[in-house]
Amino acid sequence: MLKVDSHQHFWIFDPLRDKWITHDMENIRRDFLPEDLKPILQDNDISGCIAVQADQSEQETKFLLDLAEYNDYVLGVVGWVDLRAGNLRERLEYYKTFSKLKGFRHIVQAEGPGYMVDPVFLRGIRTLTDYGFAYDILVRSEQISEASKLVELNPDQRFVLDHIGKPLIKKGEIRDWEKEIRQFASYDNVSCKLSGLVTEADIEHWKYSEILPYMEIVLNAFGANRVMFGSDWPVCKLAAEYGAICDVISSFLEPLSSSEKQFIWGQTALEFYRLELN
Repeated sequence: MLKVDSHQHFWIFDPLRDKWITHDMENIRRDFLPEDLKPILQDNDISGCIAVQADQSEQETKFLLDLAEYNDYVLGVVGWVDLRAGNLRERLEYYKTFSKLKGFRHIVQAEGPGYMVDPVFLRGIRTLTDYGFAYDILVRSEQISEASKLVELNPDQRFVLDHIGKPLIKKGEIRDWEKEIRQFASYDNVSCKLSGLVTEADIEHWKYSEILPYMEIVLNAFGANRVMFGSDWPVCKLAAEYGAICDVISSFLEPLSSSEKQFIWGQTALEFYRLELN
């Protein structure tokens, strides 16, 4: 079965740039590069991965594209570009020359209300659509309603929601999130990543039984053909190793049909990001 990790990161740790990696995250305050990930993917029968930006700079995009060029199993890159810039079209003309650049992301979870429906940002999203790039939506659960407006205003853009919208699993908050996620999923141009789950739970004492209801809601709302597996490695290491993340997904998928399993493990990512297998 084809397995693709739709969401992981690489970085050369810089304490100034990577201030979000605080001292209580000691086990990820170091470099994480393709040579670290390759044996992990092999051990878990993962064919390839999508490298997603963690820093908001075009230097980050170049860094990831350089790694992808020399590592065949990095099937695609979700980079960063300033969607509000006056020269965006020029930058996208340039990035269109890189076959492994599949989309872009902005860390909207750190932005205030109204960011996703600001006319300048919306103009940037529409320019992405013109160039055929995907867009990863990274938001907190309370921002999903605004993300729905973004999606509604851009019906021709491919969107994917990272980390199932970051519900507060640790606090067991599910009712409001479920309402918002079902509304979001009602738009047919959106997909959702089963990623970042264990780090939204209690990172030291998370339980599969606590995560399961959230995954069930996502599957029911989106359908298997719009859901994709993502490890969120190495951030996942704050709560679990890569193999444990795969075990969570495997347990969840056990009752499903083989075609549903194939979509979630790899086919959805393959189609959404328009990946070319080596």
